[in-house]
Amino acid sequence: MSPLRRWAALAVLALPVLLISIDMTVLGFAVPALTADLGPTSTELLWVVDIYSFLLAGLLVLMGNLGDRIGRRRLLVTGAVAFGIASVVAAFATTPGMLIAARALLGLGGATLMPSTLALLRSVFTDTHERRLAIAVWAAAFSGGAAIGPIVGGVLLEHFWWGSVFLVNTPVMVLLVVGAVTLLPESRPRPGPLDLLSAALSIAGVLPVVYALKTAAEDGPSTPTVTTLAAGLGLLWVFVRRQRRLAEPLLDLRLFRHRAFSVAVVTNLLAVFALLGLMFFLPQYLLLVLGMSPLVAGLWMLPLAVSTVGGSLSAPWLARHLHLRWVIGGGMALTAAGLGVATLLGVDGGRGVLVVASGLIGAGVGAAEALTNDVILATAPPERAGAAASVSETAYEFGGAMGTAVLGTVGLSVYAAHLGAVEGVPGDAVDAARETLGGAAEVAAQLPPETAASFLAEAGQAFVAGMDVVLVVAALVAAYVAVQAVVLLRGDAGPTGPSASVERPAGTRETVTR
Repeated sequence: MSPLRRWAALAVLALPVLLISIDMTVLGFAVPALTADLGPTSTELLWVVDIYSFLLAGLLVLMGNLGDRIGRRRLLVTGAVAFGIASVVAAFATTPGMLIAARALLGLGGATLMPSTLALLRSVFTDTHERRLAIAVWAAAFSGGAAIGPIVGGVLLEHFWWGSVFLVNTPVMVLLVVGAVTLLPESRPRPGPLDLLSAALSIAGVLPVVYALKTAAEDGPSTPTVTTLAAGLGLLWVFVRRQRRLAEPLLDLRLFRHRAFSVAVVTNLLAVFALLGLMFFLPQYLLLVLGMSPLVAGLWMLPLAVSTVGGSLSAPWLARHLHLRWVIGGGMALTAAGLGVATLLGVDGGRGVLVVASGLIGAGVGAAEALTNDVILATAPPERAGAAASVSETAYEFGGAMGTAVLGTVGLSVYAAHLGAVEGVPGDAVDAARETLGGAAEVAAQLPPETAASFLAEAGQAFVAGMDVVLVVAALVAAYVAVQAVVLLRGDAGPTGPSASVERPAGTRETVTR
């Protein structure tokens, strides 16, 4: 494949990643408008928001393996068609049930797209340095898309109806299908038949775990939540035991014998965990504490998006001159420093602090995750690239769910503890306001102006106190990940990539065709 064709193929493969990551964050701004239009119950609204990430997380491992068997380009095109159709249905949904079904199909389509794009990068880019740069661009699209999602949402909702946040997906999917058919090679590793019981166990295990984590983040820990989490973990334990006995497992646990692979996966999980500490609280801080409009708040998220892209694209150059452990570890150290700087934000603003913190966090996470994905792909044998990619992306999903659940619960608990009684505000109203900062704003709307201002100031102080605790915890996690990378990647990966790969199962091969 000529260089021009390779880099054109990269542009095609970056499209779905950018769009899927935007979809993860763009819906937040559309919730008030679609709620007013469709009138969903609180339970229906919860499913509208969460069903996408539930199915995305639950199906990644299965779809990564399916692409390894039936062809990664074929799965990519199929997923793009499903994603495009689901986007149209979601945009013009007339009932909550219709929107939930469309969001479910979007999750299914997203699960087929994500591992296919990363696995195809390995087929297209066989040179180590080119592949590392290509993965950096892929990672920049993924991380940058999540950061610019609020900006896209703000712009669209300023001018169009809530369905526009979904409809924008369709022309991109059409472009992806055309580009995939004309530019991407088909890759059929054919490692063996798909074990349906393992597939069922993986889905049945992951879905309850993600559901329990998200439910805990929204409603707090409860007996049903703990029971659901335990059931999911139990099924995942059965899944792991089965993989150890199979000659052709759905998840090849031998990948984890390579220290670089395991460290890279854990780094991805904990990096996203720490980042979600910021992403859970920052939009609320901008909208409700500083009183910004959705569009202005989205624009203040732009430094995070720009620095993330910059960090991702600079990582391959740095890796040519420094050992991989210093780039990954240094990136996470920058992230820890940025999270520490963010604790200086206060109720009166500190926009310069926000820009500095966003720059450090984005550059650090971008650099680290660009190279961890390269380690994961380089470590896995070619016929397992789709499965390895799905492990990386499942770690992202688990990290995000855990970060929201754990850090969100911690921060809101501190917020509730710090929100004390305010003169002129009934006790039951204060209790309601302790649930969320949005609840405090609703309570304030029913109060006289002077009392409302005092109450909002008190709530803002309490929210910042909770956010500060979360940022400190997230900074400590990021610092640990930095130390882990520097210590555990010693000797495993140098400036040119991992020094060894997992032994390829006998009798397997990869077939690449145009």
